Amino acid sequence: MERGEIEAGRARWQARYDAARKRDAEFCTLSGLPVEPVYAPDHDDPRFERIGWPGEFPFIRGLYPTGYRGRTWTIRQFAGFGNARQTNERYKMILAAGGGGLSVAFDMPTLMGRDSDDPRALGEVGHCGVAVDSAQDMEILFDGIPLGEVTTSMTISGPAVPIFCMYLVAAERQGVPHRELDGTLQTDIFKEYIAQKEWLFAPRPHLRLIGDLMEFCAAEMPAYKPLSVSGYHIREAGSTAAQELAFTLADGFAYVELGLSRGLDVDAFAPGLSFFFDAHIDFFEEIAKFRAARRIWARYMRDVYGAKTERAQWLRFHTQTAGVSLTAQQPYNNIVRTAIEALAAVLGGTNSLHTNALDEVLALPSEQAAEIALRTQQVIMEETEVTNVIDPLGGSWYVEALTDRLEAEAEAIFDRIREMGGDGTMLSGVLRGIEEGWFTSEIAEAAFAYQQKLEKGEKRLVGVNCHTATVSQPLEILRVSHEVELEQRRVLAERRAARDQAAVDRALARMVEVARGDGNLIPPMLEAVRAEATLGEICDALREEWGTYAEPARF
Repeated sequence: MERGEIEAGRARWQARYDAARKRDAEFCTLSGLPVEPVYAPDHDDPRFERIGWPGEFPFIRGLYPTGYRGRTWTIRQFAGFGNARQTNERYKMILAAGGGGLSVAFDMPTLMGRDSDDPRALGEVGHCGVAVDSAQDMEILFDGIPLGEVTTSMTISGPAVPIFCMYLVAAERQGVPHRELDGTLQTDIFKEYIAQKEWLFAPRPHLRLIGDLMEFCAAEMPAYKPLSVSGYHIREAGSTAAQELAFTLADGFAYVELGLSRGLDVDAFAPGLSFFFDAHIDFFEEIAKFRAARRIWARYMRDVYGAKTERAQWLRFHTQTAGVSLTAQQPYNNIVRTAIEALAAVLGGTNSLHTNALDEVLALPSEQAAEIALRTQQVIMEETEVTNVIDPLGGSWYVEALTDRLEAEAEAIFDRIREMGGDGTMLSGVLRGIEEGWFTSEIAEAAFAYQQKLEKGEKRLVGVNCHTATVSQPLEILRVSHEVELEQRRVLAERRAARDQAAVDRALARMVEVARGDGNLIPPMLEAVRAEATLGEICDALREEWGTYAEPARF
């Protein structure tokens, strides 16, 4: 890019920056030296055309002309354990300590669409997240937390739609209209087949539900994001950074094609798509990954899918530090790992962030560990001054080369996925890759290669295969009492006895009737939830209609 074009771009960016609202802060170094909002070459630079300015296509330097000078990322701590009352207390602690949003972790029975009294839930209730059986649990979960004012993320995919309906009913009972709700529902079923393995049905019925949800939110809840495409679980399963980037964006493109197949306007529904990435321990590779993701997404949305508005071209993403990088050995080292990973997410321009607790490799976070995780973000935000300059590593020879390399690797993977589909679409390719076990196989090979290097000592892990001597003592960890399960089952039985069973039966029958046709399933599911149908009852009714799914064996 020639110098004249760079200066024209600077003037264009400056006008937008000046017109935007900024935080009331002193933008300088710790020593008092003033710093510019953004830096760019003052001479001809052929690379700059691919880098550009903040808030402009291809958005590699961020979505907004002000970066974190306008507003910092949302501190959104992921939490959930025991029953809804216990988790509600933890949420209030997070908000009181400075958290800006909530992210709900559900227990395994809930993630699998089972009630707490289901025989398959035995011993699992409340252990990896909060147990939610009905709308009354959701009411308790957010008791005293105004849903019209707090953004809420819910990390659940298989039974995401009935859980979403329970969230809406809880808001109704608070007197909050649907249109005022803002937050994110994960919903991403592709990553379940690829990595996490928590599905209810075969892929196509799940896509039916997701399409219904996208239609409903586009019409009724314009601020709400009904789908968060997750690379986090793909990376945690053992993928490389390039695989995480490519598989995640391919899934996102497939959901765009799903929306288009429903006749939805891409400029209307695409802003409701968000992303969820892992921040792993390779500092610069992670920063490059985030920057490449924004550029790839913007280019495909504009040039392939015809998105005309900036909002439809934006890749907005939440980040969580890498749980798989944490070690049970010398667990206090995990504080350092998490801080480095969080800083990479920030320098990569994340829109919201969760930092893992030091003890999560052993159990659900203790209150003290959760506070340290929260304070890690606050130290980065308040003390390091990294929020003063937009994309401070932009233009770095190493970072830009790594960004280009990851983008090229992702493109090669996209070609392979489209080829698998046979018709050139990403949706067909993703479905074929799931059905044939291709994604699982690719991740397994990457995970095996890394583990071999670890065991040979080619990759060093402090406290595990090097620097193993320690004076630290075992941690006191959070333990969920068996009484939680007994109480949850008792309360669930009382709710069933107190409700209008005939109304529940009618609502479930109506939901199944709609499932047999092509109507939108959200309204009848909402009616079932309002009648206090349980999660398990809703999911079982659909299982009976649609069947279940077992993945193919792949060796």
